[in-house]
Amino acid sequence: MPQASTGRAKKSGASTLLNLAPLVLPLAFGAQLTQPARGQASPQSTSAANAQAPRPWGQNPDGMRIYIWAGLKSHFAGQHDYPQFLADLSKLLTEHGAVVDGALHGPSAADLEHTDVVIIYKGDAAYLSDEEKSALEAYIKRGGGLVSLHDSLCGPDPAYFATLVGGAKKHGEVNYTLGAPIPYAVTDAADPIMRGMSNITIFDEAFYNIAWAQSPGVHVLATAAIPGTPSAGAHKGEVAPQIWTYEHTLPRGEPARAFVWMQGHEYANFSNFQIQQMLLRGIAWAAKKPVDTLVDYVPPPRPAPPLQPR
Repeated sequence: MPQASTGRAKKSGASTLLNLAPLVLPLAFGAQLTQPARGQASPQSTSAANAQAPRPWGQNPDGMRIYIWAGLKSHFAGQHDYPQFLADLSKLLTEHGAVVDGALHGPSAADLEHTDVVIIYKGDAAYLSDEEKSALEAYIKRGGGLVSLHDSLCGPDPAYFATLVGGAKKHGEVNYTLGAPIPYAVTDAADPIMRGMSNITIFDEAFYNIAWAQSPGVHVLATAAIPGTPSAGAHKGEVAPQIWTYEHTLPRGEPARAFVWMQGHEYANFSNFQIQQMLLRGIAWAAKKPVDTLVDYVPPPRPAPPLQPR
């Protein structure tokens, strides 16, 4: 009995396969006709790949294009917090209508292709590789703007970097105060960048012994009397520019702009309202946009909640 039963089961299974064969062959042949060639994407996958991701709410697609060049954290807590700056300023500038990109390394030529202004907050950023130097010079020759903050303008060749931002300081020299009260004296209150900026004193770091660009020179917006710290030595009381603008043209290039704020040693000073407003205006100016573009930006009304799952 078990053998008979097994034989019937085999016969039945074979019969079933044979009965399905007329259906399987056309289906398999049809599948071969509709399958893309090897290495060729299907129409469905191609369509999905070409589809653009939805733009996050709150971003202005028509805003000025900004690249933030930050660096790794250095110094003590609360000082030179370059990574935090990248995060915080990306958020702030997006809220003020900008399209923001950035990284903890210098921008490539591709990064700069559609950029209006590069903000540099990185220790000793004037140490440029050949690739960075080439990309930055090509960008400036197209009229691209630069914003240099604190010791970004420190490097091995201040005379060269001064041709890009108006002034620079040499790495390895004692040309800094370390932490001290820095009293601003606004030298051009009529400049729109300095609107609302008063002669405040902030605890930060000031620089002196700057190598200055010549023909053209910088336009000084504020100076500070160097406080008498141990590192300042005989420079105590010397009046040195700390905020300026620089308009220039590299050989065979278009006119370009740079804005420099030499403080930022203490990260908390970026939250000072007067300084923040000044920086927003300086960034817009360097980008060749109306100076109040970021300050006056009003975001569109918040959209209604979606009715369907995303």
